[in-house]
Amino acid sequence: MSEAKLPIAVLGAGSWGTALAAVLARHGYPTVLWGRDAAQVEAIDQRHQNPRYLPGIALPEALRATTDLAAAVASADLVLVVTPSHAFNQTLKALAPHLRAGAGVAWATKGFEPGSGRFLHEVAGEILGPGVPLAVVTGPSFAREVAQGLPTAVTVHSDDEEFAFLVAEALHGPTFRAYTGSDMLGAELGGAMKNVLAVATGIADGMNLGLNARAGLITRGLNEMLRLNVTLGGRSETLMGLAGLGDLVLTCTGDLSRNRRLGLALGRGQSISEAVA
Repeated sequence: MSEAKLPIAVLGAGSWGTALAAVLARHGYPTVLWGRDAAQVEAIDQRHQNPRYLPGIALPEALRATTDLAAAVASADLVLVVTPSHAFNQTLKALAPHLRAGAGVAWATKGFEPGSGRFLHEVAGEILGPGVPLAVVTGPSFAREVAQGLPTAVTVHSDDEEFAFLVAEALHGPTFRAYTGSDMLGAELGGAMKNVLAVATGIADGMNLGLNARAGLITRGLNEMLRLNVTLGGRSETLMGLAGLGDLVLTCTGDLSRNRRLGLALGRGQSISEAVA
């Protein structure tokens, strides 16, 4: 008789949260996806689709969705937060009272805390306390491709080796590779810094400056990322892997990247307000 798989709550029903919840459900984990929008949650739970963020992609029938955060978190052994960075603090404060004993929290959110500029692992550690294992999931991963089941590789970094392995094991499957590491600072820094370079590369491409310029920007940009990472206490090998180089190449060259598309629009002469819209 096969061992029961741990129940998982995914918080955030945008494109990336939905895609990761679909991966976990396909891997046989009892997965509940939490979102604020009742109509969107109903479409995921009953019709197995997210027409707003992942139109045309069928989601697993086993995937459940709810607007009840407390209920989603209370039964989960693993909580995966996939909200935007500006909602990260608020989401953790909301889930903290409902977290069951022994449960761990991971996040696939990229960026820093707005205003304070703090790393998200610092925010999580402060809100959840020292007894909760924490991990960051990052790497080159467009949500639409993940939801479609196309081959993808990410990395899971945690100070708790056992928890990193648990998160990676849940994500790991036939078309989804998950590696592990212990450099949370470096992994988070790589996921945030590459966005700046994606905008810059988009601008260069929008101005038709050529492929030489693109390659130069990416390579020299990686060099700056490495220097800043080491200065702040991260490890250089982290940024030479999926959390840095992999994510950088994807975001700078793939037109599914919003940061690249913003740069393209600016490079073609659009105003910042037009480009953001």
